[in-house]
Amino acid sequence: MDRIAEQAWEWHLAGKGAALATVVETWGSAPRRVGAMLAVSGDGDLAGSVSGGCVEGAVVTEAFDALETGKSTILTYGVSDDDAFAVGLACGGTIRILLQPVGFDAGIPVDTLTALCAARAARTPVAHVVDTEGWTSHTAGAEDFPDRFRADRSGFEDETTFVAIHNPPLRMVVVGAVHISQALVPMARMAGYDPLIVDPRPAFATPERFPGEDVRDAYPDEVLDGLLDSRTALVLLTHDPKIDDPALEMGLRSDAFYIGALGSTRTHAKRVQRLTDKGFSDSQIARIHAPVGLDIGAAGPAEIAIATIAQITQVLRKGA
Repeated sequence: MDRIAEQAWEWHLAGKGAALATVVETWGSAPRRVGAMLAVSGDGDLAGSVSGGCVEGAVVTEAFDALETGKSTILTYGVSDDDAFAVGLACGGTIRILLQPVGFDAGIPVDTLTALCAARAARTPVAHVVDTEGWTSHTAGAEDFPDRFRADRSGFEDETTFVAIHNPPLRMVVVGAVHISQALVPMARMAGYDPLIVDPRPAFATPERFPGEDVRDAYPDEVLDGLLDSRTALVLLTHDPKIDDPALEMGLRSDAFYIGALGSTRTHAKRVQRLTDKGFSDSQIARIHAPVGLDIGAAGPAEIAIATIAQITQVLRKGA
């Protein structure tokens, strides 16, 4: 997770002064999406970006003014084709940026920024809600804007209410360091997940099979306590109940947004019976996607990995 909000908070506490700039609207193929942030200190230090370089200089000047007046504002910039091309775009357009000085009632109050940073540190989904008419702001939870949180979509809720979504980074826990995992993990990383591979079999759980990744030679119940939150996908690929079932039971008791398990219809029926015998309800068991992945007729590890990452994306963006 970026530390842009945290950096603004630290600069303010250090007495430097700070302002937060947030993209609220932009042209179609912008280098920074709505919700992207730039922190500016009273000394001119920068953290983050709102345009990839097109308008940062102008925003810094406006930030100094906002720290003098203590008032928020929305800045609108027309970006020329030449400026857009300089940051990798084919054409220009318009970008609108919300600028809030930290520590002011008409900016972002310290209590609000503190609550925002605390939620981010705890991997708790949090929204920063700003009334751009009266310049009040507060934090809200995932239950207040479920569609926005699921889609990671900041934006205007109405003409004056801007909602900035702060979701924890995505995580994928893969139980079973098998061939499918070797195809799935690189795809997961490219899709924005932080993968964790867990397998108690030393021959499988090796750094050589997963270069640069976090690989744990352990049983899932030795590793996963506290890791399966609402931004985590759990994928079970070993076919071995001694390994998969402990992770599955932890997943069903957690807020993990996706749980998928490899295996045939017959294998899943046996899995359902074991879980039923352990007291899990039908609604809990129904959270399991099995066989894992979208039904695209996948054959071989790479295609199964494609089907799996596609299904995880579908659940993340559209719901179970």
